[in-house]
Amino acid sequence: MISKNPLSVDQMTELERLTITLTAELAETIKAAVNEGDYASASEVIREALRDWKVRRELRQEELAALKADIDQALAQVANGQLGEFNTDRIVERARKLLAARKRSG
Repeated sequence: MISKNPLSVDQMTELERLTITLTAELAETIKAAVNEGDYASASEVIREALRDWKVRRELRQEELAALKADIDQALAQVANGQLGEFNTDRIVERARKLLAARKRSG
């Protein structure tokens, strides 16, 4: 299969060459993807992996920001006397569920 996102001439001028070191297992995985025709080069495999990592990282940052906002809101409610009970067990359980869901998704 040919790469889904071929680079244009403009993008080619913006590339920077990096040297990376991988475990033998990761190197073989990349070579297999190229040999099977899924990618034209090892660079394409790495670029796609990094794009996916970037998206997952941004989603994690958004989830953490939302959780922090929830905690800040709850703390403000406690400080203002608007919340009668602050259930730390419930908060910890919710955090564990979010963490487990994140681990399952990748």
